[in-house]
Amino acid sequence: MVVHAQFEYLTQEEKRLKEDRDHTKYWKRWGPYVAERQWATGKFSSSDTLLREDYSSDGDAWSHFPHEHARSRAYRWGEDGIAGVSDNHGFQNIAFAFWNEEDEYLKERLFGLANPQGNHGESLKEAHFHVDNTPTHSYMKFLYKYPQSKFPYEDLVKENARRTKQDKEYQIIDTGVFEDDKYWDIVIETAKEEDDPEELLFRVTAWNRGPAPAPLHIVPHVWFRNTWAWGREDVNKKPSISMVADGMAKTKHHSLGERYMLMSPSPGVGSSGRDVEPEMIFAENDTNFELLYDGTNAQPYVKDAFHRRIVNDEKKAVNPAKTGTKCAAWFSFNEDGGVEPGECAVVRFRLTKKNDNFLDEELFDDIMDQRKAEADDFYYRISPLPMSDDLRNIQRQAFSGMMWCKQHYYFVWDEWANGDPAQPPPPSSRKAIRNMHWKHLHADDILSMPDSWEYPFFAAWDTAFHCIVLAMIDPDFAKKQLDLFTREWYLHPNGQIPAYEWNFGDVNPPVHAWATFRVFKIERKLYGRQDIDFLERVFQKLLLNFTWWVNRKDMDGKNVFEGGFLGLDNIGLFNRSEPLPTGGVLEQADSTGWMAFYCLCMLNIALELAKYRRTYEDIASKFFEHFIFISDAMTFRIGQKDEKSLWSEEDGFYYDAISWGGPWIQQLPVRSLVGLIPLFATLTLEPELLNKLPSFKKRVDWFMKNKCDLAERNMASIRKRGKGDRILLSIVSRDRLEKILKRMLDEDEFLSPYGVRSLSKYHKDNPVSMDSNGQTFAVSYIPGDSDSGLFGGNSNWRGPIWICVNFLLIESLQRFFLFYGHNLQVECPTGSGDFMHLGHVSEELQHRLQHLMARDDEDRRAINAGSDLLDFDPHWKDNLWFYEFFDGDTGRGLGATHQCGWTGLIARLIHDTGVSCRLPHTPRTPTGGMSHYFDDIFHRHERRSSIPKTPRLEGIPRIRRSSTNRSIGRRSDFDISDHDKLEDYKSPIMGSFADVRDAPAAHGSSNAGATPGPSGLHAGNARGRGLSVETGGSGGGYFDQVRRDADEHLNRYVTEQLEHLRQENIVGDQEAMSEIEASP
Repeated sequence: MVVHAQFEYLTQEEKRLKEDRDHTKYWKRWGPYVAERQWATGKFSSSDTLLREDYSSDGDAWSHFPHEHARSRAYRWGEDGIAGVSDNHGFQNIAFAFWNEEDEYLKERLFGLANPQGNHGESLKEAHFHVDNTPTHSYMKFLYKYPQSKFPYEDLVKENARRTKQDKEYQIIDTGVFEDDKYWDIVIETAKEEDDPEELLFRVTAWNRGPAPAPLHIVPHVWFRNTWAWGREDVNKKPSISMVADGMAKTKHHSLGERYMLMSPSPGVGSSGRDVEPEMIFAENDTNFELLYDGTNAQPYVKDAFHRRIVNDEKKAVNPAKTGTKCAAWFSFNEDGGVEPGECAVVRFRLTKKNDNFLDEELFDDIMDQRKAEADDFYYRISPLPMSDDLRNIQRQAFSGMMWCKQHYYFVWDEWANGDPAQPPPPSSRKAIRNMHWKHLHADDILSMPDSWEYPFFAAWDTAFHCIVLAMIDPDFAKKQLDLFTREWYLHPNGQIPAYEWNFGDVNPPVHAWATFRVFKIERKLYGRQDIDFLERVFQKLLLNFTWWVNRKDMDGKNVFEGGFLGLDNIGLFNRSEPLPTGGVLEQADSTGWMAFYCLCMLNIALELAKYRRTYEDIASKFFEHFIFISDAMTFRIGQKDEKSLWSEEDGFYYDAISWGGPWIQQLPVRSLVGLIPLFATLTLEPELLNKLPSFKKRVDWFMKNKCDLAERNMASIRKRGKGDRILLSIVSRDRLEKILKRMLDEDEFLSPYGVRSLSKYHKDNPVSMDSNGQTFAVSYIPGDSDSGLFGGNSNWRGPIWICVNFLLIESLQRFFLFYGHNLQVECPTGSGDFMHLGHVSEELQHRLQHLMARDDEDRRAINAGSDLLDFDPHWKDNLWFYEFFDGDTGRGLGATHQCGWTGLIARLIHDTGVSCRLPHTPRTPTGGMSHYFDDIFHRHERRSSIPKTPRLEGIPRIRRSSTNRSIGRRSDFDISDHDKLEDYKSPIMGSFADVRDAPAAHGSSNAGATPGPSGLHAGNARGRGLSVETGGSGGGYFDQVRRDADEHLNRYVTEQLEHLRQENIVGDQEAMSEIEASP
């Protein structure tokens, strides 16, 4: 439950989360766990790549399992589909297919280019959006834009093949298929019953946005993952689906039991007025060997049967006995030319345990509406402070995208490597791949994926960032993700955390400890719970991982680390995962900085645990001292003052260096994130905490007295006390910090209008190159897509903005502010003449990152790259793609389009500073930036204070669905085009800002200042001043009073926070410390 001003209110969604946490009901058993791409699962096409569905001899998954095979070939390790839902082991799946009577293929899955086909690697070529989703998946909403003309498969392949790496990607919106609005807006919603997580409701609403009638076929699928063809399961356990009545099929599975797929007739679209009855079709989820391999099928009704039946009119393709392991309900909306312009086709159905062939459509729609209202309530109370509707929409879609990126990940190394009993033996070359040392890996879990289509597999350091956002709305799932990677079926026996699917043994930055502590602190702050057992359990496993780093990545034992590419792909002169062409060893400023950061994160956790278990004081002392040695090694390799290491005094920056042993070392003067990452290694020690831990304090005092040589020359300057008598542990001294920030905040170097670049713009005119063995290696500033094929060619760290590392920089600045306070002022931007403390600098960076997605004063979003369609079209402008990275100059979105993993961090930034975020392009000064925003928002809302506070907004139509009036075209929650009537609506909970401002200052019996929540919401569960209320339903004066009390407390909390902000106490010491450092 979210805690505001020490008052807790349990929304219906939080009540479900509590039931799931207590294992009284399993609300997360069903969710959006079906991948959006299972074919060619992986990223690279190198000869030694491990990919789940790749059973080739050379490891070329893109060629071995192309998109064209996906409709006809059964998957071994998962399933894919559009807006797919499954159980948490991926046994039973529900997804959606469409046909416009123009395409050559039934649209059963999203299309994209394989890595060799794209001029910038693999790339999705569709238009879909993750609009809404709650943590228990009680309500989900997915928008797919489907062209009415022939889908441009061939055009997308040929044009991208023609383009070079210096050209932009050719996307679906560039093909012209959406011109004249000739497309469908297909809204797919899923809801669960109020008290039964096993009862699933599905509704598809397809809007004709075009100027003329158009036909559409909507084909919901229900099927079982193929577990029977591999010889590992008893044949008697094979699942089945069979027709039991018109529009009704029964599904049976040995683990899931019996369920029913119950379809409702749909309103007709033609002049006859007849309902559209679905044709139920059946087949088996088996490979079509005859088509793909000129083989023989064991039975005739194979995986591609529905495509052949609907598109090719092959009536014999489907099973006339109406049974199989795949079932589809085929709705044809094509009478009199199809759906009229501006109208919609609607399909409703249930997946239920109840053997009842009646679907009450009015009740069905009421349940959908109720779940949607509860989702509104839940998300509003996560970030209740007033902010622009645009920012709130961005945050909501970021959260929703995180939920849609939860997928079932199934992979057992032993079974993959050795093959299945009923299949041909695998090629012998599979035994020699680089993942051969991960024989213990056994994954069958729901994981948070980096991207729903492009990266449908885990990446360990991505997951760490995901968990920061996940912890805001579902701390239990966030903790589960972090815990999994340290469990024995993931973590290598030697302590290494698996990196990602195509090379488990590669090395990601060590951010797991940071994420673990942040998730622990976020849960404590937002929900009033602290999970010490989780913190201790993961910490114990991270001790193994830390030891692995020290033993494997510090070759000479001198506390300077190598590490490899560390997630930064092409950032350096060389491929940092390969041996150097120059010989020698690459000593990495980022790797060493990461390890210092790791030390401090482990120190933070140890200090937190030591408050409850004093034995951790000794472990804290170990990490304190280890950090000092690493910090010292960043400048002094063997103790000589004038030696050259990773710090360049001349440039005021950290660089990688090639070491040939002894004094032979050469710095690589590339100004990149490599030189900023040492800033991450920063921590403040609170004097109150030290006094509570006498053993640790004694060791710190001893070290400062007896290792004074290290203490004095150490960049951490631990002898000096800062604001609040704090101790600062940091790699960088104040002098070095100011030198680095001078470059980082220079708009001609790192500082972009949209965040911090990954490579200095200085290298645009001053590239760095090196010749070795007849080859020239060079780095120059490239703000957009990569100009090479290094690491797959679909990412670029030579100029673009990456939100994940910006997020860590922001946290580091906040830590520095805790120590230096207002005494350290820096020029921001460099050369502007404006000076601000580091708290304000961190806020400035947060605002710039939000400007990537927020509308500017011309109503454009930087990510949209000037597209009028995306910026201004009423059916597009409020839907966002969450790109992987962003152009360093323009903010244009690049890379994967549904990277709600670390790009989802925008939700956290909006939560922290959205209330004070100015419009992009608005002038800012340290003293006037917030006054511009607040003057605007206070005056604007005061003018609108006359808006009546009613449970439901006046003027918004609400037409109930009934069996005699089946059109839902006028329902406001469906009609995406009906924006005008909502223009005065600010919040489903708070009403206008004037309502918030005028809220009562203290709790009392009067409810005059309280604002009602969404209509139809049940009173939840509230706690305050010792009050604990479990509500049992809606209605009744008592439960209404509980809700009003909760709203009143929320209003007062918002009022207090706004007053706090108006006084410009942006980064209060205790507020910042409560989530970042171990506190007393």
